[in-house]
This record gives sequence, structure tokens and C-alpha cells, in this order.
Amino acid sequence: MITFGGDYLALHEKSCSACAGFDAPLSDAEMSPFARELNNGWTIVDGHHLERVWEFEDFAAALVFVNSAGAVCEKEWHHADFDFGWGRVQVTIWTHSVNGLTEADFVLACKLDQI
Repeated sequence: MITFGGDYLALHEKSCSACAGFDAPLSDAEMSPFARELNNGWTIVDGHHLERVWEFEDFAAALVFVNSAGAVCEKEWHHADFDFGWGRVQVTIWTHSVNGLTEADFVLACKLDQI
């Protein structure tokens, strides 16, 4: 979390666009405080990308989630990869321009946790 005069700004309250301009992926140590704000369902895979799977009662519910998550991605101008089918959605996030994880990826993950 970022602190401002005793208050803090949680990742889901930040904007991915404000996180632009990264030229290198985060180190494991740099990821650690951001990872603590994620839902426990997220996994950091090989220090390269974030993954999470959501389960739903049917295809229609999974599609509703994908459309809602896609709207968040468009608003933030930071786009996740989606793999979905009957009753499940897998989301994968990383910053392609640095081929790894940046603060923006954790911001987006936290925003998707809010859906």
C-alpha cells in the first residue's frame, strides 16, 4: 500500500494508467507487499505472471464474469488473458512490454477481485 499523510491507497483504489512507464519487471522482494493485497486464489507463476481460476455454476455465469472483467481491463487500459468455458474462468496477467510483473498487474488483479 502507498501511504499519504497517514492514509493508505490500496491497490484496488489505484489506476493501472498511473502505473505506466515500467522498464523492468518487479523482483520477488518488490512483489511481496503487492502480493499480500491479492485474494488467496491468485498464484505468482515463475515470478512472471499472475493466475487465478474462478468457478461458476454454468457457462452463462462465467461469461458474465468475463464481460465484467473485460470492462475493467478496458477502463484501466491494461488487459488480462482469459480462458473460460463451462463453469470456470482462468485469468492470466503480466506486463507484456517488460515480459514480467509490474505494479499495474497487481492493481488489475485487485480490481478483478472486487467483481
